[in-house]
Amino acid sequence: MSDWVPTTCMRCAVGCGHVQMGVDDGYGLDTVRGDSAHPVNQGLACGRGIKETAEPEGDWLTQPVIRRDGELEATTWDVAIGRIVTEFRDRLDEPNSIAVLGSGQQTNEAAYALGKLARGGIGTEYYDANTTLCMASAVTAYYDAFGSDAPPPTYDDIPDAETHLVWGANPRVAHPVMFRWLADSADDEGSEMVVVDPVHSETAEAADGHVAPDPGGDLDLARAVLARLVETDGIDRDFVVEATTGFDELVADLPDPRDAAEEAGVNMDAVDRLVGLLESDTLIYWGMGVNQSVQGTDTAGALIDLCLATGNLGPGTGPFSLTGQANSMGTRVCSSKGTWPGHRAFDDPHHRQVVAEAWDIPTGRLPDETGPGPVGIIEAIEDGPVEAVYAVATNPVAGAPDAGFVSEALEDAFLVVQDAFRTATVEHADVILPAATWGESEGTTMNMERRVSRVRAASDLPPGVRSDLDIIATIGNALRDDLFPDTDPATVFEEFADLTAGTAADCSGISYDRLAEELAIRWPAPDETADAGYRYYGGEHGEWDFPTPSGRARFAGGTGREQPEPPDEAYPLTLTTAREADGYNTGVRSRSAPEEPDPLVARVHPETVETHCTGPSGTERVRVVSRRGSVTAEVDEDEAIPPGIVWLPIHHPAVNELTIPATDPDSDEPNFKQCAVRLAPVETAAALAESGRAD
Repeated sequence: MSDWVPTTCMRCAVGCGHVQMGVDDGYGLDTVRGDSAHPVNQGLACGRGIKETAEPEGDWLTQPVIRRDGELEATTWDVAIGRIVTEFRDRLDEPNSIAVLGSGQQTNEAAYALGKLARGGIGTEYYDANTTLCMASAVTAYYDAFGSDAPPPTYDDIPDAETHLVWGANPRVAHPVMFRWLADSADDEGSEMVVVDPVHSETAEAADGHVAPDPGGDLDLARAVLARLVETDGIDRDFVVEATTGFDELVADLPDPRDAAEEAGVNMDAVDRLVGLLESDTLIYWGMGVNQSVQGTDTAGALIDLCLATGNLGPGTGPFSLTGQANSMGTRVCSSKGTWPGHRAFDDPHHRQVVAEAWDIPTGRLPDETGPGPVGIIEAIEDGPVEAVYAVATNPVAGAPDAGFVSEALEDAFLVVQDAFRTATVEHADVILPAATWGESEGTTMNMERRVSRVRAASDLPPGVRSDLDIIATIGNALRDDLFPDTDPATVFEEFADLTAGTAADCSGISYDRLAEELAIRWPAPDETADAGYRYYGGEHGEWDFPTPSGRARFAGGTGREQPEPPDEAYPLTLTTAREADGYNTGVRSRSAPEEPDPLVARVHPETVETHCTGPSGTERVRVVSRRGSVTAEVDEDEAIPPGIVWLPIHHPAVNELTIPATDPDSDEPNFKQCAVRLAPVETAAALAESGRAD
């Protein structure tokens, strides 16, 4: 019988430790369960994480494939790699003609290697590591406030908080193990959980209170609370004076709280409820409902402002963004997307020189700009300069907004797709590379509270399949001699960790040997004994030290911008999107094959059904129509959804046919959460589609 092998779940960013056992014969996993020894979850595990690790339902990729004369044909690794290298090498003189798309599904080692290939091997600006679809607004807000990325609190602070304010997130569905900790803490005497969300979500059902702003009303609501705190003298002025800057400028731009509450779609009782909560030790959690918006950075900044204004910074309190994909934090630290490894400033000449010397490349090869997010990369295929795309463990045809445009654009590019499962994006590929998945890969990952832990294999690789790191390094070394002198995961991790020494995200004190003993270690860890706790706070007397020019935390005070597509007479409803329990990573491990997706279900309030679902098809099936496309959906009458809103699962393959590619100007994160739609009978919408008119 196989032995138990400790690893880390790669479904979401909680970072639960698992133990896994490979099958006795063949390839794959036999059994997976929570690891009672792991410091993150101590044996807890969610059903989805176990199932998607042990028994994924996706359509496996098992051999390289190449497109010849318009048809996909099986081929050898040598032929597939040779085709890629030929296409890429011909474009190296114009590095921005090649785009690279990564993922929070990769290990730290693979993410680091992909960034090294994109930035140091190719030299392209057109590179994204997936965080722009997920965490970029929170990242930008953290830099604005603290001068550094990542939330100050850790999981250790959850039991000590008296108030758990969950804003634009649904951890009961998205992060079940973490939700257990929140719920347990909220059950303590004198503690409570309150949810801010337009939808009465599963988390709201379990909470002590629910505040429902209009879709897109989060920033107005946060500013109403800030203004009311000033009006009622609820400010912790000692903390503001001691540790912050910019408060007077914030106050000068605040609206009247009653006006802001009206704009948010709530009454003043709701505002006062939130004001009262902030009097106790509060953790404010937020997720994609805040980040995925044209005002995501301003809203995340306003939530941080609430913490600063009320002194809710320090153990048991603070702003805590909830990361989506398993290794989104790792891609932020490792992958050279918005910063160089270790959060080295991208435009700083010294840091650029350090990176170039570590990679043994000329500094001039490194791009001058970080480049746009995925929306800008796709637009650059149509408008230039991008001609070739290398997509690793990501599925933009399902996961990016305005997916019809994405599909059309990728048809015009030389597209390489590297994945473990067949996805909607695979169907557009010119070369398909089958990659290893969970239980077959070696490396590390980083959870949302900055903990690094091991990812380990319990099964050999099937014939014809290679690891992400191996594939990336093979392509890189074929393009540039000795770009990857050693491809052993432990050696690559050591190279990355050494490059972070002395930085804000110092991982130089972490090693595979240390992880084998301690299982999980938080950065910054500048030496072999360091394991970080709450950030920016410490010293003998609890002094604050922020990596900003003043050494103080900065109030953001963002005022937002108009929603890009409010409802109107032609499109009177608002589409909002959110994650279902099986909706991680575009559902490739939990849903049917791309050409046979599960039925799309639209959750709609009964009042909206009565008013808008009329016509020959009745109310069982409708077409949801936006200015970009239309999709068929089954109607689920659900009073948890406010009137006037249509709720669809974010990563169903059809949903992003509808969403708008508008982005936050500060973070480049797309506005997935609001766009204008209408409901139409199936026959009527089909006729519109045939005539070429969505309007």
